[in-house]
Amino acid sequence: MNAERLPASSRDATSRSEGWKRYLATLKYGTYVIFHPFDGFWDLSHEKRGSLAAAHTFLGLFLLTYVLRLMLTNFQFISAPLQYINIYERCASLLLPFLVLCVANWGLSTLFDGKGRFQDIYMAMCYALVPYIIIQLFLVLLSHVISFDEYAYYNVLASVSVLWCVGLAFVGLMEVHDYSAGKTVVFLIATIFGALVILFLVLVFFSLLSDAVGYFVSLYREIIFRLY
Repeated sequence: MNAERLPASSRDATSRSEGWKRYLATLKYGTYVIFHPFDGFWDLSHEKRGSLAAAHTFLGLFLLTYVLRLMLTNFQFISAPLQYINIYERCASLLLPFLVLCVANWGLSTLFDGKGRFQDIYMAMCYALVPYIIIQLFLVLLSHVISFDEYAYYNVLASVSVLWCVGLAFVGLMEVHDYSAGKTVVFLIATIFGALVILFLVLVFFSLLSDAVGYFVSLYREIIFRLY
């Protein structure tokens, strides 16, 4: 039976089923990317093997993993005064720089003849977070099994999770923009500098906005005081 002849409810169900399968396939593709980064990141953007939905999921899991690491890791391996920790501020302190780096990378790509769109850059950066999610969740469990004398193994795995993500982000941006390794290094340095400039301008903007709001509030109070 042709799809056009199916009832609307059946077509919607089929569409949802295909979309769900597509989403699961792009999630599973994250495990391929971390072990085959050059082919994986090339196909991620050029062959449409990834999806924004999966990228959002990985970013959300990254933030969740960070929170679970703070809250559930054995106290022998992490010193986190939970009563003083604001989870929302901690997540924002990771999410904001991440998004600013993506914006800076996209903004500077035109100056360096980059081929990646913002969507491609964002997806590559999100897929590069997969090793952190897997290893850090494993370390949360491992911290309750091993003793403090085996801290060296814990520390090595924690370092590997971060370095692996950095290496994947490097390869991902290199493949997305079709750069050489040397050009990617220069581009990343420029990206970090651009991100710092953006953060500085944002802070200056909100500082001026706060001063302006304070001025008008004071002016309003002065007028009310003189009238009444």
